Order: sequence, then C-alpha cells, then structure tokens
Amino acid sequence: MPATLFPPEVEKAADCLSIPLSTLFDLEATLDCGQVFRWGKQPNGRFWVAAGKVVCEISQSQNALHFYGISQEIFESFWKPYFDLDRDYESICRILSQDPILAKAIDYAPGIHILHQDPWEALCSFIISQNNNIPRIKGILSRLCQGWGASLGNDYYAFPEPETLALCTPESLGDLRAGFRARYLIDAAQKVASGAVDLQALQVLPLEEARAHLRQIIGVGPKVAECTLLYGCDRMECFPVDVWIARAMERLFPHGLPEWAAPWAGIAQQYIFHYIRHEK
Repeated sequence: MPATLFPPEVEKAADCLSIPLSTLFDLEATLDCGQVFRWGKQPNGRFWVAAGKVVCEISQSQNALHFYGISQEIFESFWKPYFDLDRDYESICRILSQDPILAKAIDYAPGIHILHQDPWEALCSFIISQNNNIPRIKGILSRLCQGWGASLGNDYYAFPEPETLALCTPESLGDLRAGFRARYLIDAAQKVASGAVDLQALQVLPLEEARAHLRQIIGVGPKVAECTLLYGCDRMECFPVDVWIARAMERLFPHGLPEWAAPWAGIAQQYIFHYIRHEK
C-alpha cells in the first residue's frame, strides 16, 4: 500500500502494525452504533478499545487499520476475529440491498461490522443497558472494570470474571451506581460461575433453547438475550428490538424483514438501528 495513504502519525509510529483491509469496514461507525461500550476516541485521533482482558489503540486510514503496541500474533488470534474481518460483508450487503429500504440504510454506513464480543461481557453490558443511555452505560462499565477487574496498565482494566462478581452483594456494588441492575449482574455471575448457565453452549444450541437458557437469569428478557446471542455468540440470525428498532420497524418494515434476509437479520438490524438514530 502506498505510504501516502497513511496519516503522518502512522508513518512515524515504530510500534504500528498496519493491516490492509480486504473487506468493507468503518472503525468509528462500528464502535459507535450501540453494540459495544468500552471504547473511546483520543485527542490524537486514535481509538482505544478494551475487550475482555486485552486493550488496543487503533486508527484507520483509507484502506488499512493501524494497531499500536500489539503483535501480529495478538492481532490474528484476538482482534481479527473481534472485528469480524474475515466475513465477506460486501456480499452480505449486496444480498440485503435487494430490498430498497435496507439498501438505503446500508448506504448510510456500509462499513459497520458486528463485533465478536466475549459472551460474558456482552451479557453484562446489555443487562446494564436496560432503561439506560450510552454515557451512563459506559460509566457503569468503566467503574465495574476499575473496581473488580485486573489492571492492564495505563489506567485500563480487564472485564471482571463471573466468579468475582458472584461473591458480591447489591450493597457492595453500590459504587457502580447501577441501581436495580446490580442484582441482575450478581444473579448472572452466580449462574455462570456455577455452570447453571453455559455461555459456550449458546453458540450451538437451537435458537429457542439458547434464548430460554439465558432467560433463567433474573432481569434477562427478550432484548438482553437477543443482544447477548448476536454480539457475544455470533448468532447473526438474532434481531434485538429496542425502542429505536420498534419505531423503525413500524415505520419501514410493518410486515417484518423479507424472509430471505433472515440469516443476516442481526446485521440488517445494526444498519437499521444506526440509520434510524442518525437520519434526519
């Protein structure tokens, strides 16, 4: 790739791993579309992203992603699958764009990917998201990781293990300022730590069984279960519905998505969600 496509800070960074993009991808739109909350944008234009027990700094130029301070091995084993860079989104977008309304939503932000998050972190994140806004969700998750997760250095923290949260009480989680959600987090942690809820099995269980399995947890209803399955378990057929999506479907798809879009319903949902939040 010509060096002129790299911004100056990339060309000067000795610890930069530059990865040419072979699929449609928009880093900022992917992070800022309501599917993940442990990230931020720095004054130098780079993004930081924390997931599970790892963190990275990343930027994007025209046709490449630039990772700072990580090895090729870490990129291949963690960040490449995390950003879903092996999936052919261009082909999926062509399929979904057979519907003119979906085509318009896709054209608004065609580079959005579904992130492949850890199922435990996704479950907790969307328990916290209930009746909440994004700044508060980010704040609660930040306090949760700082208070109960291991330090990763430079003021970054790992996501706490279920075994750690299983020992907590709503009172001991008071500093989270999570309200009624603290009880739900503890119940989720206790059921996951004990094996009553098997998060790994969710990737292979029949979909209705996977949904019912998650809904054993206090406070996990249809939306939280669907988000956990889509964002944490690679179940692209899942279609989370919140207030934004309910309004969008009533307005744009009163009879539901076309049947042929079902295998990619979760991807379609993300394009619709981002579009309906931002279009005028």
